[in-house]
Amino acid sequence: MSFKELLNSDKFLITAEIGPPKGVDIEPMLSKAMALKGKVDAINITDQQSSVMRLGSLAGCCILKREGMETIFQVTCRDRNRIALQSDLLSAFVLGLENVLCLTGDYVGLGDHPQAKGVFDLDSVSLLQAARQLEQGYDLAGNELTGKPCFCLGATVTPGADPLEPQLIKMDKKIKMGARFIQTQAVFDLCRFKSFMHNARRLNNRVKIMAGILLLTKAKMATYIDKNIPGIVVPPIFIDQLEASPEASTLKTGIEIAGQLIRQIHEEKVCDGVHIMAIGKEEMIPEILASAGF
Repeated sequence: MSFKELLNSDKFLITAEIGPPKGVDIEPMLSKAMALKGKVDAINITDQQSSVMRLGSLAGCCILKREGMETIFQVTCRDRNRIALQSDLLSAFVLGLENVLCLTGDYVGLGDHPQAKGVFDLDSVSLLQAARQLEQGYDLAGNELTGKPCFCLGATVTPGADPLEPQLIKMDKKIKMGARFIQTQAVFDLCRFKSFMHNARRLNNRVKIMAGILLLTKAKMATYIDKNIPGIVVPPIFIDQLEASPEASTLKTGIEIAGQLIRQIHEEKVCDGVHIMAIGKEEMIPEILASAGF
């Protein structure tokens, strides 16, 4: 079953993301992806995540597609203007990539080329609009296309934002622009996430929402995220668990925390699935799934 078809089912969806290499050695990326084959419903290949230059998402998705895996092509607005963005969307479709996650993108100052110029000609909402217009047979300038693509569009939301209302308004716009699935920013506080889901369902009860599950590897990482990343709250109990773990066991503890969150979300039917982010430790995703009981 394709990811697009699964969106019409009641299945608890599981997606995960893999970062492509900073170079042309694709074997580690391919090895991590093959370990997930049959375990997840689709694999995101990130698009210059954290503004760090890497192999592109388009190439990475094509490689995995060739190996029989369902992929989600990530597209950020940071590095390309509307001409290049529309061209990449058309290119993805003719290469067999239908699932597209539309993102605004991180600021360039976060990455390894801080002297680069961010483009941001479009944002995530207007990128979704561009994709939908391409599906209708026209580009953003109103020029007619020869042949129309058909995408399965996705977007992101930060469910722990405070105030939450702007995120809900923007999510509503994204859904109206054609987003069929939402992959959220990292979720640790399930009480807050349940409150978000209550509000999100009032807006739309058809779009599939997948809670972001981020692998914590150290107490220092958890504390930094809690204090410095807007919209993400790491409950003290998780930080305490990581601090109490011997240094050699903190990764195992992080895996157990991620597994616990997935298991609770699934058992309590909090949302429609999870999106696993194990940045730099993607080889641990099968262990996270096993810890969750999948």
